[in-house]
Amino acid sequence: MIEENKTKVDLAENFLRQGKYHEAIVLLKKIHKTSPEEESVLLMLSWAYYDNGDAKQAEKYLNILLERELKRKVFTGFAFDELVRIYKQEKNFKKLVKICEKAVCAQPEDVGLLLELGNAYLQSGEAKKACDIYEKLIKIESDNPAYYCSWGEALFAAGLIEESEKAYLKAGEIDPDQPDRYYFKIAVLFQQADNHQDAERLLNKSITVNSSNPLYYCSLGDSLVGTGQIQDALKAYDKAVQCDNSGAGAYCNRLGNVLMKTGNFSQAAEAFKSAIAHDPVRPYYLSLASAYKNMGLADQADRILCEVDKIK
Repeated sequence: MIEENKTKVDLAENFLRQGKYHEAIVLLKKIHKTSPEEESVLLMLSWAYYDNGDAKQAEKYLNILLERELKRKVFTGFAFDELVRIYKQEKNFKKLVKICEKAVCAQPEDVGLLLELGNAYLQSGEAKKACDIYEKLIKIESDNPAYYCSWGEALFAAGLIEESEKAYLKAGEIDPDQPDRYYFKIAVLFQQADNHQDAERLLNKSITVNSSNPLYYCSLGDSLVGTGQIQDALKAYDKAVQCDNSGAGAYCNRLGNVLMKTGNFSQAAEAFKSAIAHDPVRPYYLSLASAYKNMGLADQADRILCEVDKIK
């Protein structure tokens, strides 16, 4: 870059730092016109437009840069990374898929790009296409448990539940020191699908392997609430508190929220009381007041709210 342009770029960077995006854009466009090969200028132009609220123009300059990147043997990916970030932030999964497909077409063996494409397919609801991508990744790196987890998630989303569980179990075989983590991951998917019986089965496996993780007991308690086993759920949460008393308030509050969602307001109130006993913070009082209101105990709810007002 010639010295004159370097001085202008420095000035443009200064404008960007000050939030003077219009001034930066005017200056950078002049530099780009005289030196279209300068890729740092293209990148700065895209940032300036995006921060100025013009995502369309930002994409225009990033796509110019991306086309150059895709033609190289060594894929740098600066424009690709920026576009992926923008599309994810905007939840524009259609464009995210399109750009990932374009990148993979140019660099078909790049595992990072393949992973982005698989994730994009999954986020856009194209689970079967995501499965195909993750299977390709597994063929490239058959000893990577993370790829089996991604594959398992996609299989679950595609309705292939049995195959999904096998994928997570395979991840556990590859990483034999922490099989409980993989039981837990598939258990969470079952919970999200309201299949609490299978979630309970897998959470118990996690606990058998690692009985000191309070999160496993909390999640088990959640599923037990989901199947109507309230007393067993309370015992599971008690175990979580025994494992980590420093988090007792948070665990009891979580239990209360789960019980609220299932209409068990009386038990929820008791859980919130326990949370307050461990950690008397404002949100727990508000939750207790909400439980009382749902029980039809407006006076008690009002008294709790009065107590909340005294908390700094």
